[in-house]
Amino acid sequence: MNVLLIDAHPDEGRYCSHLLEVYRAALPPGAESTLVALRDLAFDPNLAHGYRKRTEWEPDLQRLAAQFDACDHIAFAFPMWWGAEPATLKGLLDRLFLPGFAFAYHENDTFWDRYMAGRSADVIITMDTPPFFLWLAYGNAIIHRWKKQVLGFAGFKPVRILPLGQIKFGGADRKGAKWEGKVRRLAGSVRQAEPARKRLRLETFLARRTPRG
Repeated sequence: MNVLLIDAHPDEGRYCSHLLEVYRAALPPGAESTLVALRDLAFDPNLAHGYRKRTEWEPDLQRLAAQFDACDHIAFAFPMWWGAEPATLKGLLDRLFLPGFAFAYHENDTFWDRYMAGRSADVIITMDTPPFFLWLAYGNAIIHRWKKQVLGFAGFKPVRILPLGQIKFGGADRKGAKWEGKVRRLAGSVRQAEPARKRLRLETFLARRTPRG
């Protein structure tokens, strides 16, 4: 199994980065993993023209697209800021999850093709909001969005989300062992729902000069 790990904290040496290393060490035997820190990549997070015309990928982004295309499973780790992911990760989604690569709208109806089908995903989110309050006050908005409107929309299945908090007030010190146990169990139980549906899309996408959608 080819596993791609995305460390999406803008700063190095942070807690969610540590948890991703714990995750990596607990992957099933035989899994091959690649760790990418978004903070080390050079790309413009702004999709300047929307889908009207292509904003060409920088070399780092094209290499990452190839890793997305090849992977069987992907795992993200990032902190929740203002109810969402850090700006660089949002920019990555805008720039990378493009029509023709990650999905394609149908011309004659409102449905779409999920080009990342055959791949699975895990998301580790660290937060200062206690998970029960995230559910009670905000309806788990970030969880639903990542599961259904981001990864699920593109075809990743299953998509599992692990929210961990409250980080502040010493939460990581008090609950660190418990949280690491959850991360290890998540990594050790990785599975693809429909591996036979995996198709490589990058070559076809790059051959088209203008994405449609």
